[in-house]
Amino acid sequence: MAKKKPAKKASIYPELIKKSVAASLLIGLGDYVLLKIGSPLGPILFAFGLLGVCVMGANLFTGKCGFLFEDKIKPLHLLTILLVNLAAGYLVGLAFSACDGAVVEAARAKVESWDISWSFFIRSILCGIIMYLAVAIYRKGSPLGIIFGIPLFIFCGFQHCIANIITMGVAATWDWSILVCVLGNFAGSLMVWWLLPMGAKLKK
Repeated sequence: MAKKKPAKKASIYPELIKKSVAASLLIGLGDYVLLKIGSPLGPILFAFGLLGVCVMGANLFTGKCGFLFEDKIKPLHLLTILLVNLAAGYLVGLAFSACDGAVVEAARAKVESWDISWSFFIRSILCGIIMYLAVAIYRKGSPLGIIFGIPLFIFCGFQHCIANIITMGVAATWDWSILVCVLGNFAGSLMVWWLLPMGAKLKK
């Protein structure tokens, strides 16, 4: 009697991509309101985007990269999340650019203020630290890390790579500082994970 061939496992990538697109859209909503109304209310309302990401289980690079080792995320999966977040985020920004000319002008001014410098890199690292802590605190059962952490990084001028790519889309432009921002966010998230044994605490 012939042996049955083992059933092939369904690919994880369609779901991975879908959840990554969803995350870009949710962060896009936060970025749009920030560009639309500015401070002080904009940074506070931006937190709605990350709350949505965490509650719905969407895939946001800056919410995942610090948990690379803790959650045993495959590097190729994390890279996929990043690339989809960037591509979808830019397209979301382009779509938003049709909504309000004032938002487009605000986005262009913001992109023009970015540069490739140590200051920009450090501000990206600091954003990565806050993002890791915000998600870690949410995993502990409290939304306060998000509610306070998101306005904190915005008020301080720290740089978030997915929000930045959305802003570029709204401005219909491109700036290579996005690569510095990605590296800084990644470094900051992993640094605070290494310095503070949050993983062990979360599993208790």
